[in-house]
Amino acid sequence: MPDRKPKGLLIVDQGGHASRAFVFDARGRLLAMAERPIRARKPDEVRAEYDGAELWRQVAAAVQEALAAAPVPLAAAGLATQRSNVACWDRENGAPLGPVLSWQDRRAWRAVEALRAHEAWIHERTGLFLTPHYGASKLRWCLDHLPAVRRAHEEGRLGFGPMAAWLAGRLAGGAARGADVVNAGRTQLVALKTRDWDDALLALFGVPRKPLPPVVPNAWGYGSLAAAPEVPLALVTGDQNAALFAYGELDEATAYTNAGTGAFVLRATGKRLVMSERLLSGVLYQGGKRVEYVLEGTVNGAGSALAWFERTYGVEDLTGKLEGWLRRVPVSPLVFLNGVSGLGSPFWRARFPVRFEGEGSLAEKAAAVVESIVFLLAVNLEEQARYLPAPARIRLTGGLANLDGLAQRLADLTGLVVERPPQLEATARGTAFLLAGRPTDWDPGGAPDVFEPRKNPGLEANYARWRAAVERQLGH
Repeated sequence: MPDRKPKGLLIVDQGGHASRAFVFDARGRLLAMAERPIRARKPDEVRAEYDGAELWRQVAAAVQEALAAAPVPLAAAGLATQRSNVACWDRENGAPLGPVLSWQDRRAWRAVEALRAHEAWIHERTGLFLTPHYGASKLRWCLDHLPAVRRAHEEGRLGFGPMAAWLAGRLAGGAARGADVVNAGRTQLVALKTRDWDDALLALFGVPRKPLPPVVPNAWGYGSLAAAPEVPLALVTGDQNAALFAYGELDEATAYTNAGTGAFVLRATGKRLVMSERLLSGVLYQGGKRVEYVLEGTVNGAGSALAWFERTYGVEDLTGKLEGWLRRVPVSPLVFLNGVSGLGSPFWRARFPVRFEGEGSLAEKAAAVVESIVFLLAVNLEEQARYLPAPARIRLTGGLANLDGLAQRLADLTGLVVERPPQLEATARGTAFLLAGRPTDWDPGGAPDVFEPRKNPGLEANYARWRAAVERQLGH
């Protein structure tokens, strides 16, 4: 008789603050989860990295715990990671050869600035703008500055590329077999039209091709889990891309906004590749020959900006205080120039000031930081509207979506309804949806919270002040 037992889906979600493993059923209902904290080392304003061996230990521990807790047999596994993190590894066994460099890392910014004359050509070829947040300059830096990496390259055993490729290899018990097209694209070494490593880009950044794993679709045979050999690792993608699919099939009239360490505004464009002067274009998902595209705005300083505020002002338990402060301060009397981790789209400045304009209390400053995140989201929505019809709604997910004060300000400023789903772990759910084959009976997890836009002239005035301050700083 055929096996009619329900089958589970193991999802590994490697974020900026935790290694997590989830077990979902085939309709998206959560059955088990495990989490291990991780912390980036940030010795200065430009470096952000993780100890490779420690990161892998935390991933492996989370996977083992989730496997032990799984109440049903598993059919397949999927992996989603932060997209622009890079790793270097030994191709013989997958062992890390140095730190994992976070997308926030900007240590190679001088090398990037030296290529500024090529920016338009790079954008046309990759859909991305020239910035040290992407992997190309990081990989070259590792080759130049890490003796273990250089020695492995000389001996022909170096592997490097997206962190996702390295983790997929480790999960399958060895070195990377392939780099999925979404995470590979964030190295800035993949041409959009070919969806493959590009010789001209490799030459420009000085990155050798041999250590890079082949670029493959998101849905692909990455091997079987070393911890559960009967379970194939069948899908790898990027966290923000996966988040769009958390509640089922996509709607091109929705602006999908995921706010965590960074914040991202994504508009699905289906089979159409839409290029923009100041936004990112890229592959949203590839399964077999089916390729879907996305137009994306990026906010570098979201949760990372609140972490900066917490450190700078010595605030204990900011998370517990913030919602109350936002209620007490409906509009901040000052504005915050949010250059935390650099200024993302549509401005693209790797180095930008981090400071307040005006005076205020701690609560008023915290409100200004939150408003700066809202302003950066709004300016990206406006830029997307130059190329696509205005969205009908915003779907807000990620850790910062828990802040009612942020969600309401976003609705007020944009004039759009903001929907906040009841389950905010969008990355893991979206990965499960794709891994399950995009089922039509996917469980949305309940009705969303809805924030209707209200008239807020004070916030609109602050937005105008903020834009003027940014433009002055940019010298426009």
